[in-house]
Order: sequence, then C-alpha cells, then structure tokens
Amino acid sequence: MSDSETRPQVGKFVTGSLMRHVAVMSLSGALGLSFTFLVDFLALFWISRRGIQAEMAAVGIAGTIQFAILSLGIGMMIGAVALVARSIGMGDRPRARRIATTAMVLTVLVQVVLSLLIWVFRTEILSASGAEGQVLSLSVDFLAITLPSMPLIAAGILASTLLRTIGDAWRSMAVTMTGGAVAVVLDPLLIIWMDMGIMGAGWSIVLARFAVVAVGFWFASGVRDLLARPAWIDIRTFTRPYAAIALPAVATQLSTPFGNWILTREIAAYGEEAVAGWSVIMRLTILAFGGIFALSGAIGGIIGQNYGAGRPDRVAEAFIAALKFCAAYTLVTWLLMAVLSGQIVAAFHLAPLGEAVLRSFTHWAAGAFVLTGALFVANATFNNLGRPLMSTGANWFRDGILMLPLSIVFAGALGAEGIVWANAAANVIAGGIAAWFAWRYIGGLVRQAPVRGPRSGLSA
Repeated sequence: MSDSETRPQVGKFVTGSLMRHVAVMSLSGALGLSFTFLVDFLALFWISRRGIQAEMAAVGIAGTIQFAILSLGIGMMIGAVALVARSIGMGDRPRARRIATTAMVLTVLVQVVLSLLIWVFRTEILSASGAEGQVLSLSVDFLAITLPSMPLIAAGILASTLLRTIGDAWRSMAVTMTGGAVAVVLDPLLIIWMDMGIMGAGWSIVLARFAVVAVGFWFASGVRDLLARPAWIDIRTFTRPYAAIALPAVATQLSTPFGNWILTREIAAYGEEAVAGWSVIMRLTILAFGGIFALSGAIGGIIGQNYGAGRPDRVAEAFIAALKFCAAYTLVTWLLMAVLSGQIVAAFHLAPLGEAVLRSFTHWAAGAFVLTGALFVANATFNNLGRPLMSTGANWFRDGILMLPLSIVFAGALGAEGIVWANAAANVIAGGIAAWFAWRYIGGLVRQAPVRGPRSGLSA
C-alpha cells in the first residue's frame, strides 16, 4: 500500500487563500443553484406569456408550499455538510462517506412522508395561504403534479452539496445546472406550443427534477465515491449526532417559508396583480442572489473543514471573507436589477400594482441582501461550530417575531409595497444581530486556541 493511500487526506479548504475558496465555491454554487431555481423561474416566465394573472398567482402560491418542503430538506443537508466537512478536515474520508449515505437515506424518507402529507391536505393548506377561486383550483392541480417529485430534487441537491463540501465545485454546479437545461427546452414546448399552461409547467418541473437526481447520483456515487450502500449499523451510529445538528437546522430553515407564508398571505389581500408581482420577486430573488444563497453552503464546508483541522484562526478569516464577498455581490446585483427593472416588468407582463411591488424591491429593498447574506453566513458559522440552536434563534427572531408586526406596520403605511419593505427590514435587523453574535463566538475560539499560524486581526 502506497504512502498516499495510508496517510489521512487533507481537506481542500484547510490550506490556501480563504477568499479564493469563498469566491470559487460561492460563484460556482451560485451558477448551479441559479439553474436549479431557473426551473421555477422559466415556468413562471412562460406562463406569463399567456397573460393570465391567475396562473401566475397560482404558481407563486404553490411555489411557497414547495419551498417549505425543500427548506426542510436543506436543513437536513446542513447537518450532513457539518459532519462530512469535519470528517474530511480530520482526514477520515471513510467516515465522511458513511455519514453522507445516512444523510441521503434520512433526507429522502422525510421528504417522501412530508410530500405525501401535504399532497393529501393541499387544498386546505393553499386556502390558508390566501388562495381562492380560480387561483386555488389551479394551484391545487399544480401541486398534484409536482409534490411527488420533491424527494427527487432534495436528493439531487444533497448530492450537489456533498460534492461542494469536498471542494468539487464544478461537478456540484453541473448537477444543479442540469435541471435548468431541461427546463429551457421543455417549458416553451409544454406550456406554449402544446398549450398545456400551468399543467405543462408542472410536468416540466417533474422531468427536470428527474434529470437533477440522476446526474447527482452519477457524480456523487459513481465518480467521487461519496455514497455507499446503506447499512443499518451506519444509520444507527450516525443518526443521533446527525440529528443533533440537522433538527435545529431544519427548525432554522423552516422559519424562512413561514416568513414567506406570512408575507404571501398579507399581500394576497391586495389581489392577483400584487401576488403576481410578489411571485416574480420571489423567483427573481433566488435567481439574481444565487451567490448569496450559495454562500451559506460554501462557507459551511470551509468553516467545517478548518474547525475539524483545529484552525479557528482560519475560521475567523473565512467569516470575514464571506462578509466581504456578500457585500460586493449584493451591490453589483442590486445595481443590475435596478437598471433592468423595466425589462423585467415587460417580460412578465405585470399589471400596474404588480409593477409597483416589483420596483420597490429592485430599486430599494434589494440592498438589504447585504445583511440577509450576513444572516446566512452567521447561521452557517453556528451550524458548523456546534451551536445550531443559535442559528435557529436568529431565523425565528426574523420570521416568527419581526415579520408579522413589520408587515402590518409597513403595509398600513405603503399598501402592497409595504410587504416588500417589511421583509427587507426584518432581514436587516436579524442579520446585523446574528453576524455580531457569530463574530463574538469565533473570537472566543481564537483566543482559546494555541497559535498555529499567522492570525488575522480579530477583536470581539
């Protein structure tokens, strides 16, 4: 046996420029993540070409429900990233492989159960979300098609996340780009050419998810050998430590769809035009700010590996690099969205109220993503440093405590546009507080650790 086979494999992120690691992993993850949500974005775009506001509103409300289900899966992925990254950082790849397999099994099982439960009660859930009349009927039919495929997209994104955790940025990106590539072809074919409307959008999404999971398993299992045959002993061994991180992370992730549900319900009171504008904002946010959403996954692997390698000084440097990346990315994206807002309005055929709602985001509220991103970075820091309940508290402070009263206050003053401002204000407040607490915690780790190399200036 050669020396390379016997010595521990050093994690990719424990050496080299941390800013480079953050930028490469975030930008590649952004491209992949953007293509994942390009599936929903393109569906909404092609449906808008039909000029039926009720169809756009139905896709928007149904998308809120699906996002809630996927958020639970993302929470479980966070648990996998934390444990897999630490194992890689310690040079124990076989253990990382067993944890990854356990996480995949549990994620798929939970997604199957939850999707089935919501499929049965989808009418009641959509009604409680503000859907009524034609919008309710269309959204019920749309979810009937798309809900059974939720376990597929969760498994595909987990496979992509595992690839990113070991530093394989390009294969990770390719997995999630696959779904967008399929949607580019199928959406106009099914929605417009075959005149299937919202049902065509549903089937396009399902087929795109099949493609994502197929490519994800091919790369994660066949190429990088990150997944093994499931073993009962591994599930018994790793479920408890995995759940210790995953359950708080799930609670954290579920806060976002809860907050979105509050906002969607509040804006639904202003009619289909307002909901159509809000639906465009929701998809545009994920597509345009893909780098910020990908940043949380990217920084998680980087922090996890360096924490596992006993380098809190590099954890601190990674945290600062992530915040710098977040600020630069947000400012560039904000400027582009403001400049292109007219074209976005025209592309989606938004009515005057929908246009006003959209412009309040592209011209003003989008800037809040500087601190929205800081919240994501803080949450990833807490999850990978063994303090997942702190990220849970930060998110629920935003969505469970701030969101509703801010929505009432801002909507009372500004109408439908106030919902957009309420969301921005909640993110600014929660993001600033969470980032400060994360910085304080990292500072404590650095002061307690022995000096192992040059440290960045760090004060708490």
